[in-house]
Amino acid sequence: MSWELAGASLKLIMAGMEPVKDAPLSKKGYWRVGGPADLMVDVNDESQLATVMDTDLPVTVLGNGSNLLVADSGIRGIVIRLRGTFRALAFKDPSVPSGLTDTLNSESGLAVVGAGMMNAVLLNKLDKMGVAGLGCLAGVPGTVGGAIRMNAGTRLGEIGSKVAFVRIMLPNGDIKNLTADALGFRYRWASLPNGAVVTRVGLFVSKDGYDVERESIREHLEYRKGSQPLDQPSCGSTFKNPPGDAAGRLIDAAGLKGAIEGGAKISEKHANFFVNTGNATAMDLYRLIKRAQDTVAEQFGIKLEPEVHVVGDWPEGLWPL
Repeated sequence: MSWELAGASLKLIMAGMEPVKDAPLSKKGYWRVGGPADLMVDVNDESQLATVMDTDLPVTVLGNGSNLLVADSGIRGIVIRLRGTFRALAFKDPSVPSGLTDTLNSESGLAVVGAGMMNAVLLNKLDKMGVAGLGCLAGVPGTVGGAIRMNAGTRLGEIGSKVAFVRIMLPNGDIKNLTADALGFRYRWASLPNGAVVTRVGLFVSKDGYDVERESIREHLEYRKGSQPLDQPSCGSTFKNPPGDAAGRLIDAAGLKGAIEGGAKISEKHANFFVNTGNATAMDLYRLIKRAQDTVAEQFGIKLEPEVHVVGDWPEGLWPL
């Protein structure tokens, strides 16, 4: 271990964390590929996060690994997983003049959610309380922080339209609360400062429309189950849909369903799902992504933009596509 990593590791230990050296990541991401992290550590609150940011090493947030393509050589610096207070849920209830509450007693208010909470866990908690408003996250893997970073969504909408504020920590440890307007949400994109880590999110929720939303979610999940290869490792949609079209339709029309590069394959069930058949490498997936992009561009004059978030120590010049 280098002196920088050794020093950072000691600093994290003194702050009550337990960093793991050369932590394997291939089982952490949905694609099941990628090399190790120099250091990986679970971070439980903003004080610990500030300590991580103060190490001067690159920091990567792992989230749930649902939309990450990790390089075969791994990730340099520190990989963090948000735990503890970053997985908390509370409500800003108009019926309560100050502070946060455990439940929403009014018809509408804000769900104040830690960025490390899984989307599925959040929806399950809201469902038990009869609270609606975030059906757009149904079937979206990953965490709330990751959903903000990519303005995640489905046929039921996008998370950006539900945002009241996003709390972030900058690389220098400063905290900022950003409005939805400041984040400039658009399709699969949000304007976050470089190196910022999302720590908490305020989302508009309501009890009104609960039954209608639950039925919409049920129908959406049934559609997803029938149209997507959920039984194989993938990151979900590999490319963003171009304006007025669908990436999966274009890849299918280009004759690429079932195309293979090493252990990576374009699903025959949904052409925008690139799956690991069992022994794929990150480079296999890169080659298949580039092949699909190049072929669609040659045949239809449309350059598809990857939706996946690429991290780690890749050979120079490969990304962005």
